[in-house]
Parts: sequence; C-alpha cells; structure tokens
Amino acid sequence: MSSYFTDLAQQYIDGEWRPGSGSWDIIDFNPYDDEKLASITIATADEIDQAYRAAARAQKPWAGTNPYTRRAVFEKALRLIEEREEEISEAIIAELGGTRLKAGFEIHLAKEFLREAVNLALAPEGRIIPSPTDGKENRLYRVPVGVVGVISPFNFPFFLSIKSVAPALALGNAVVLKPHQNTPVVGGTLIARIFEDAGLPAGLLNVVVTDIAEIGDAFIEHPVPKVISFTGSDRVGRHVATVCAANFKRSVLELGGNSALVVLDDADIDYAVDAAVFSRYVHQGQVCMAANRVLLDRSVAGEFTEKFVAKVRSLKAGDPRDPETVIGPVINSSQADAVSAAVEQALAEGATALVRGGRRDNLVEPVVLGDVPADSAVLRQEVFGPVAFLVTFDGEEEAVRIVNDTPYGLSGAVHTGDIERGVAFAKRIETGMFHVNDGTVHDEPIVPFGGEKHSGLGRLNGDGTLEAFTTLKWISVQHGRSRFPF
Repeated sequence: MSSYFTDLAQQYIDGEWRPGSGSWDIIDFNPYDDEKLASITIATADEIDQAYRAAARAQKPWAGTNPYTRRAVFEKALRLIEEREEEISEAIIAELGGTRLKAGFEIHLAKEFLREAVNLALAPEGRIIPSPTDGKENRLYRVPVGVVGVISPFNFPFFLSIKSVAPALALGNAVVLKPHQNTPVVGGTLIARIFEDAGLPAGLLNVVVTDIAEIGDAFIEHPVPKVISFTGSDRVGRHVATVCAANFKRSVLELGGNSALVVLDDADIDYAVDAAVFSRYVHQGQVCMAANRVLLDRSVAGEFTEKFVAKVRSLKAGDPRDPETVIGPVINSSQADAVSAAVEQALAEGATALVRGGRRDNLVEPVVLGDVPADSAVLRQEVFGPVAFLVTFDGEEEAVRIVNDTPYGLSGAVHTGDIERGVAFAKRIETGMFHVNDGTVHDEPIVPFGGEKHSGLGRLNGDGTLEAFTTLKWISVQHGRSRFPF
C-alpha cells in the first residue's frame, strides 16, 4: 500500500509521471490517525492546458481504433484490479478512512462498471433514417464527443472516477481527470497507473492533482473538453453548470441528496430497520444516496425506533483497519465540524437525542435524533455524516409531502407489505430513483442513475452513459441530383 502513496504522488500528463510546477503542495492525510501519506506539488493552469492538449492529440487515433482493440484495454484493467484488490483495499482504508467492508463494496462496484465499459466499447450503432427527398439517404452516426473532463469526489473516489473515466474512454474519447484534493491517489493517480499498465496509449488519460485556489475555472473553461462530468455538492455543481453553459459545453452533474426511507404501517419492521441502518450509516453516512431522514408511520414508530436505536448502538466506531469497525472517520475536520454543527442545531431547535455518540477528531460516532421540528432546516439539507433524523407521519399523504419537502431529489425507499402500494407511493416522489422494500443506496451499471431538482442534471449508466459521452452526426447522401429552387 505505502508504495502507492510514494510512487503515485505525481501528476500524470501525456503518459509521463512528473511533479507539478505549482508553488505549494497538497498534503494527503489519513483521516483516522492524521498520518501523512503523500505530498503532491500541485498542477498549474498551464499543466491543465498541457493535459487537455495531450488528450486532444491522442483522441482522434483512439476513436479510429477498432472497438474490439479498445475493449481489450478494459478487460486487462479489470484483471489488474482483481490481482491488486488487497493493495487497493488498503489504500482506500488509509486515504478515505473507509472500513474494510466499504473498501470491498467500492472495489466490487468499480469492477462491475469496468465490465460494462468492456461492453460499451461495442455499443455505438448508426441508423439509416428515411427522407422525404427522392434518392436521399440519411445516415446517423453516434460518435465520441472528443475530450471529457472528469471531476470526482472524495467519498467513493475509486469507483466514481472509474464510472466516468472508463466508459468515456471505451466510447472513443480521451479524458482529463481531476480527483478531489483529499483523495488524489485512490481517486486519480492509482487509476492512471492501472490503465497505463493495461496498455492504454499515452495521452488518453491524464490526471491533474490541483486546487481551485490555484487554477480557478481553468479546468472547466478550457476550450478542449466538450463534456464535464462532475460529482460533488450542489453548490459547486451549480457553478460548474453555469460555466459550462457559458462556454457551450455539456455538463453531467451527479450532486447531493437528502433521501428518505419511509416505513408504512404494513412494513416488515425488522427488515426495515436493517435497511435503514445500512442506508444511513454506510461509509459514515458520506453517501449522496444515504437515508438522511427515516420517516415512520405513527402506528409503527415505537417498535421501529426501539429496534433501530438498539442496532445503531451496536455499530462499532473506530479504526477502519479493524475488520469489526462499521463507522470510521469522516474525511476531514471540516466535515466533522459540519456534522457536529447540524446535530447541535437540531438539538437547539428541540430535537431529542436517542443516540448521542461522541467525537474524537474526525471520528464522529453515530447519532440518532427524534422529535426534529418540522420546520428545521436540517431536514431539508444534506448531512454528510452518521446522523439519522427520525420523523413520524400520519398516513401516506403526509409522508409524500414530507419526502418531497426538500430541494433534493436523488434516491429514496419505501417499506410496505404490499408491493404495488409501494410502487404507487414511489411514483409520487420527486426523485430520479426510488426503491421498494430495499435500502436507498444502489447503483447498477445499466440502470440510469441521476437525480431531479438540486440533485443533478443528466444520467449515467447504460444508455445514459452513451448519451453523456457521445454525440450524433447526420450525414446525408444524395443519390442522383437534387433540385434547387434557384
């Protein structure tokens, strides 16, 4: 593991590993014990330009490469991840503070999406479309957009970088990847090393480790990329979308959430408790699909709350290297402060602490709050940490109103003994995804993933990915001679 943080603490531009030329370093820390993992001299705007220019040069030959040849790179990358799974897992635990369970979950998802990239290399198809003009043949080609800029987050950086990088490359594009400053190796340079070793030609994937304080909007304003794929907060996503629109770029935005898991009066309570605990506390609640809010029909609230609280109390918080640990640290002190502030705000407004874990540096122990006032701001915002808000309701109408009373619309779930009742409920919720009798945290390679309202623009996975990273080109052929009016 340590060799990753030694060997990969560099920029990767045009097939070369080299230090950045900035005047300061990003320090990569282990969020659990504050151990310094790496020091990376940042990339400047000039290096952003070099990376995009290298990508543009490499892209056209790559797009012209037989897709069966392109496919072989992703097959090799998949094998490399399988061979290096233990080292990658150790790196996730060290850089993210992810537990062993979370590391396994993230690597599993990355492999599933790489398998889909193998298939996606062969997915683009053309069409022949009829014409009202005699002798005219309309050909519609699906072609790569060219160069894609990818900005990945800190919570699932290995998976979420691969989720955009691999399909964009498979479809014939080149990529410049900017990982989050807190996860530069797992979310960036480690992926570059895997694709380099898998035989991806130089220049097609570039990784720049940098900070907005250094480059401003250079990454998203640059004239080369035609699509920016961003995963992160809605605040930053709004800015990315605005800059992209001003520069005639397409933006694909996977943003925050404030999902609800709803327990109706006919639910299997024990099962709903298991689903809710996982949906709220997986990776310390640092998941955009996490169930911030757990909504309970008043008739089952007492039984559910008792069992939910007991299960949450059993979750072990501590060193993520310990296989028994379920709750590790949040990513940094700013995140820990924000989570603590949300808890204090809810308590000040009258909420009741049913479970009140303590805090040790970045380790925030699980919290469960009940009686949160209906007008509290914390019920409408994303709390990126291990805090659950329990909210009671009377009947489905009130439940639907409460679920939709948020600027976000990403995921959610409902538990009921009647599947069709659950589906009817799901149809009334303003989200991109909703699950019946399951958790709120799901992502599958060929099912469209994305949100409504402030939770994003566009979709990824399957046909959504094809739409995101390709464009359509109409070429007509006139057999014989056209007639012109003058």
